[in-house]
Amino acid sequence: MTRRRQGPAGEAGAPLDPTLLPDSAQIDPAGRLSIAGVDLIDLVDTYGTPLFVYDEAHLRARCREAREAFGDGVAYATKAFLCKEMARLAHEEGLCLDVSTGGELEVALAAGVPGDRLVLHGNNKSDAELARALEVGVGRIVVDSFDEIARLGRLTDDAPPGAPRPKVLVRVTPGVEAHTHEFVRTGQEDTKFGFSVASGAAARAVAALELMGGVELVGVHAHIGSQVFDVSSFELAAEVLGAFAAPLELPELVVGGGLGVAYVNGERAPTIAEWAAATRVALAKVGLAPGTRVTAEPGRAIVAAAALTLYRVGSIKELPGIRTYVAVDGGMSDNPRPVLYGSGYEAFLPRATDAPRPRRVRVVGKHCETGDVLVGEAQLPADVAVGDVLATPVTGAYGYAMASNYNKVPRPPVLFVADGRARVVVRGETVADLLRLDA
Repeated sequence: MTRRRQGPAGEAGAPLDPTLLPDSAQIDPAGRLSIAGVDLIDLVDTYGTPLFVYDEAHLRARCREAREAFGDGVAYATKAFLCKEMARLAHEEGLCLDVSTGGELEVALAAGVPGDRLVLHGNNKSDAELARALEVGVGRIVVDSFDEIARLGRLTDDAPPGAPRPKVLVRVTPGVEAHTHEFVRTGQEDTKFGFSVASGAAARAVAALELMGGVELVGVHAHIGSQVFDVSSFELAAEVLGAFAAPLELPELVVGGGLGVAYVNGERAPTIAEWAAATRVALAKVGLAPGTRVTAEPGRAIVAAAALTLYRVGSIKELPGIRTYVAVDGGMSDNPRPVLYGSGYEAFLPRATDAPRPRRVRVVGKHCETGDVLVGEAQLPADVAVGDVLATPVTGAYGYAMASNYNKVPRPPVLFVADGRARVVVRGETVADLLRLDA
């Protein structure tokens, strides 16, 4: 399925661009919103707020798009959003899963994903994480440092005779500065990730891995950053990566993830298919062998637009001549991206989804921080009132995944909706959960 594309930027006060909503969204004649046949305000009445709601059909469609674009071996980057049900869904749709910590590894295994369908990332993998990866037979280990090469050498030297050799990829730094926030750039020279191509570190890492009898070097990996809109950044990275990999004649090359998504009216992001096509053209230009398995690791592009977050408005505070604050019952604990990266979002009322939004406000959370801002310059209908359900779309990536218990606020439940039904895939935390770890 092709990603729906953003329309032109709306004028001030314009309704929400409906292409920011999940695939199964429907707006009734009164403006009330449902996803997959499930009324969102009814969901709030049942489950309360805050609440994450994911469109399961949307998730499956993006997984299939990724598989069609990159083929077998393409991996869902679980850091974007992971629970057991999400792991099962991605696996059912034919994707591998990219995990970057021991915790993510265990969630995927608990969901029934076979070890050989997992790719282990991380810039500082512990001995325990590497040993567990070897124990369960992960499909690929992405090697990130010379220290890690030494750790793998010690662990594989201790392996019993006849034990299968783990397949590894070497993560290289292509020296490309993606046009995105500095905190989510990972392909430039000044980064904690990978081995620099320009400095020669990548070549030395390849040589070291090729000399190790206990591992099988099968390919090269790179990742230039997150929320990248400019396909030319991917093309440039692919050219550097392909030029480095072609002479090695290894069977695999992984171009990472990072494809951006539209978050606000007027934005437009490339599709997964467009990203894949541009990457393959760039690799062909530098002579990468046609038979090389080229795969990727999309995360945000699969889950971000599949979900929205629902809140309840608790107070509206007008400061004459300054601004109006609309406070909701969540905040930076369920979506830290605006605070961390200055990320932009839209806000709307699901009871009046397609209504004009002339009232300019700042949507804030309930945390004891002035910086607890969800939407800095939001537009809402003029009649927004205390008690309204307010929604922020495109919150399926790095919302729940980065959620915290700051101010001891319990994390919200997560629902999947499909075919007119909602099901809880992550239950909401309780005060008892917050107290459970106290000694």
